[in-house]
Amino acid sequence: MTETPLADAPPADSRLPLAFILITLVIDAMGIGLILPVMPDLIRQVNGGGLGQAAIWGGILATGFAVMQFLFGPVLGSLSDAYGRRPVLLISLGVMAADYLVMALTWSIWMLLAARILGGILAATHSTAMAFVADISRPEDKAPRFALTHAAYGVGFVLGPLMGGLLGTLGPRAPFYAAAALALLNMCLGYFVLPESVTDRIRRPFTWKRANPFGAILHVGNLPGLGRLLTVLAIYEFALFVYPAIWAYFTPVRFGWDTAMVGLSLGLFGIGYTIVQALLVRPFLRLLGEHGTILFGLVFEVAILTALGFVTSGTLALILTPISALGSVAVPALQGVMSRRAGDDAQGELQGVITSTISLATILAPLVMTQVFYLSTRSDAAIHLPGAAFLLAAALMVVCVVLYVAGAQEPASSSE
Repeated sequence: MTETPLADAPPADSRLPLAFILITLVIDAMGIGLILPVMPDLIRQVNGGGLGQAAIWGGILATGFAVMQFLFGPVLGSLSDAYGRRPVLLISLGVMAADYLVMALTWSIWMLLAARILGGILAATHSTAMAFVADISRPEDKAPRFALTHAAYGVGFVLGPLMGGLLGTLGPRAPFYAAAALALLNMCLGYFVLPESVTDRIRRPFTWKRANPFGAILHVGNLPGLGRLLTVLAIYEFALFVYPAIWAYFTPVRFGWDTAMVGLSLGLFGIGYTIVQALLVRPFLRLLGEHGTILFGLVFEVAILTALGFVTSGTLALILTPISALGSVAVPALQGVMSRRAGDDAQGELQGVITSTISLATILAPLVMTQVFYLSTRSDAAIHLPGAAFLLAAALMVVCVVLYVAGAQEPASSSE
């Protein structure tokens, strides 16, 4: 396929490819959300045992997926820098479809684990899609377009569990067939509408030294200002994982919520997150600039996490849930700054490093946050404080503010 330097083309030329990328991210998130409601039933169907044993295997499957994302995110990012975003995206979608199909058909827990490991290795759609967005965007458009990708993910996470719950009434395997079909259809659409954004001007040869996560993090971290920004992102993601780690346990203990109320609150957060990313990030950037938007988001997170640490009213917590999404304006602004500080030939590598950074947080944070929740709610706890994990997250967010403010004046590379 003839290469087209989309990054140098008028914005209108990139609208169709951008629309495909957003659809890809919606479907990617839907595919994850589709299978969440039925995963416990599928695990029990293939392995037997009770819900507790299924939860243990669910944790193993989730950890295996996250570890593979950490290890292979930079590999796939570097492959896309060398061979193009188009083949990596299309192959990933095809293998993803096959992966879901294997999970739908298997009757072995070990095959299910192998499928999740393969899925983690080839979950390149997000980091490669973000690199594609960076390729086709002017510097001033990067942060708003990154916000659109987050909004697309938010839409997928709202729609996915809803569809998964409905399809689950047909059996625990039905959502996996649906996820496979969505991935396959999107691969077919991409074949016809997705151009290649990596040109000879920005192509970079593949090397294992920079493709492995440790080498990639070391290289990207040595670019001016990026080491500190990656540290801020890592601590930010670690702190905010307090929500998925303990929300389903915290709210019943603190407010007496049932499963329906927990689901409602998560849905409200997903809607709030989507609105913030789709409609509010650009006005924030216009009003405060990238640095001001990042600082606002970090400080807002400190305030909201502290409030959740002490709140005792379920009604107030439900009101705060969608409002808490406002702090997410910091992430696309932070990604915009980092993208401009990396060279045009390293956008895939950068997005792979970001994926590995987030994956590492998702591996470690649940262990810490659930342990803090347990220690603060056990019967012999010195102080019964179910919100202790949120207070820890707030303290970590203060560290993010200090690190960001201290490095705000660091010189950028010439690419910025």
